[in-house]
Amino acid sequence: MDETVAKDVSALVAEHYAAVYRYAYRLSGTAADAEDLTQQAFLAAQRKLDQLRGMDAARGWLFTIVRNCFLAARRQNQPSVANGELRWDELPEEATAPTAIDGELLQRALDALPEDYRLVVLMYYFEDNSYREIAETLEIPVGTVMSRLSRAKACLRAGLWGPRLKELLVTKH
Repeated sequence: MDETVAKDVSALVAEHYAAVYRYAYRLSGTAADAEDLTQQAFLAAQRKLDQLRGMDAARGWLFTIVRNCFLAARRQNQPSVANGELRWDELPEEATAPTAIDGELLQRALDALPEDYRLVVLMYYFEDNSYREIAETLEIPVGTVMSRLSRAKACLRAGLWGPRLKELLVTKH
């Protein structure tokens, strides 16, 4: 390996490892899978380093690589089993967002989402992609992106507030 490329890869790992791992964990839901995805992403980054337009774009570029590795692994493990116990009609319409969200609780709520919804949420909130960009990347209509994101947010509200509401109700009685 060229010494310049090795330095560039080392710089990418040093600067972005934690963010890439967190994103991989949010996608996969397990530490072992996140470690595998992170390793795959940096290996792919090493091979495709010439495609990186500049170090200022590295974070988004690495997140795209992680997402692509995740999708490739998911395609190999088809069929995917979605959470069939979720009842959309029982989710709250509106809820006030908590001021501080426990990271573990957030991960559990993300894990409870069907993979299609979790992916749209992560692409929108963690990668800052627009509806159009998500639709083009996943090759689905923009309306489907909006629908999945809306349903995912309702699920997250229920998942994040559900335990808190139960706790508040129990302490009042």
